[in-house]
Amino acid sequence: MKDVELAIPEKLKNRLYPVVLELFSENDFHRVNIREISKKTGISSGTIYKYFSSKEDLIFTILNEKIGEIRDILQLHLAGMEDIKEIFRKVFWVTMDFYDKNPGVAITAFITVPMRNWMKEESFKRGHEHVLLLDPIKKAREKGTISLDITDKQIVDVYYMFCYRHIHQWYYFGMKQKLADTIQNFFELFWKILKP
Repeated sequence: MKDVELAIPEKLKNRLYPVVLELFSENDFHRVNIREISKKTGISSGTIYKYFSSKEDLIFTILNEKIGEIRDILQLHLAGMEDIKEIFRKVFWVTMDFYDKNPGVAITAFITVPMRNWMKEESFKRGHEHVLLLDPIKKAREKGTISLDITDKQIVDVYYMFCYRHIHQWYYFGMKQKLADTIQNFFELFWKILKP
C-alpha cells in the first residue's frame, strides 16, 4: 500500500473493481497486469497507480473490501437469532451465499491468488471474518452449547477449512451447484466438532 492512502472514489471503484475481478477470475494471476486492466477499464495506468502501488495492492484491496461485506450482511441476518446451532449454520449460509452472488471474488480469493503473495499482505489476516465468528462463539460458550475443549482459533480454522474445501470443489466441478447448497453436506459434521 502507498504511504499516504487516498480515498478511492466510488465512481472509480464501480468501473475498476468488476473488471479487475473478471480478469483475475478468468486468468492466471501472473498474466494480469496494470496495462491490461487500464485497457479494459478505460482508466489510465497513471490513475490506477495514483491509488494502488501495484497489481497486488489493487487486487488485495479489492478482496479485503469485498470479503469485508460478509460481516455487514451477517450482522443483519443474525440480529435477534438465539439458537446457537442455527446461528452457526447462518454464518456458513451467508458466507456461501455471498460467494454465489460474487463468484469473481470466490475464484480470485480461493483459486487465482498465490497464497504466498497474499500472506505478505495485511489484508490476508481478514480480521473481520474472525470477528463475525467470535460473537457466536462467545454466545455459545455462555450457553454451554459448544465444547470447552475446542479453542476459538480452532473453530475459526474449521470454518475456513470447510469454506476453502467446498469452494475448491465447486470450482473444480465447473461451478454447477450453488455453494449455499453444499452446506448440508458438511454442517452436521461441523456442529458435531463443536458440541460438548
